[in-house]
Amino acid sequence: MPIVRHLLVSEYGAFLGKHHGRLRVSRDGQVLVEAPLLHLEAVLILGAGVALSADAVEACCADGIPIYFLDPAGRPYAALYSAGLTGTVRTRREQLLAYRDRRGVELAIAFARGKITNQANFLRYAAKYRERAAPEAARRLHQAAERVRGALEDLQGLQGDTVEEIREQILAIEGRAAQRYWEALGAVIPESYGWPGRIPRGAQDPINAALNYGYGILYGQVERSLVLAGLDPYGGFIHADRPGKPSLVLDLIEEFRAVVVDRTVVGMATKGMKLEVDGEGRLTEEARRSVAEKILERLDAAERYEGKRQPLRVILQSQARHIATFLRGERAIYEPFIARW
Repeated sequence: MPIVRHLLVSEYGAFLGKHHGRLRVSRDGQVLVEAPLLHLEAVLILGAGVALSADAVEACCADGIPIYFLDPAGRPYAALYSAGLTGTVRTRREQLLAYRDRRGVELAIAFARGKITNQANFLRYAAKYRERAAPEAARRLHQAAERVRGALEDLQGLQGDTVEEIREQILAIEGRAAQRYWEALGAVIPESYGWPGRIPRGAQDPINAALNYGYGILYGQVERSLVLAGLDPYGGFIHADRPGKPSLVLDLIEEFRAVVVDRTVVGMATKGMKLEVDGEGRLTEEARRSVAEKILERLDAAERYEGKRQPLRVILQSQARHIATFLRGERAIYEPFIARW
């Protein structure tokens, strides 16, 4: 039996239960898949009409296995994990205090710097693989990467004692860099996918739908990492406070969007992989499962980090802990994760 580390449940009418140290997915009395709890790292509920037993939830919580729920558009609407993970207090106190001092400013700028640098580096990565086959396209990608990197100078010039004083400027800088980034990537995505440009919400094309779905999966990983580090996912710095808005998740995810999701989805497109949407502009069940599998594979891929190669999911957890130690005064500065392309 193959080892299952990420259990994906998307079949309508499926039932997730526990059976002799395993999670079992069945439908209409037929066993679809079994996953030993010993190897399992996460459960993703990707479809409607899925039922869970209390025994399965208890087993996952006892073994530290999160259960994530995503709607058909990839928006995470719930996550289950042990209530004991939120038991720390000191880190969250410092997190809330940092909103009113320089720590918040430094974190906000670092998150933005990580996002912009990884976007520029991904464009360089895309250019590198086109230098022989499409030298003109490679040249344009290199030029776009330099224009995106130019936003870093604007970040360095920001002055403020609290994040509220510079938030709008950071968002404007990020927005200009993102516009250049997506315009450049548009030349890489095959025309057959009908790419209309980046559309965060309400997209009807397969590439935007796949990106949004991938971000939803990454969102769950980021949230859990923050909770494990003792942080409040709703106490962010760049993203403004709003009821129900996990602002710190949206802050930290910026460092990893290009590295985990953009690279994966663009790679799927350039390889001509099947990405179909239904009549409502949502990925089909087959496409959702395919994107989820590829994103989870990418999270298991190793990158150079702190002197050695580590899986991206481990790097993500380390970055969350670095935020916590920085806020507690145990780390002098917070450095964003920059992938080596």
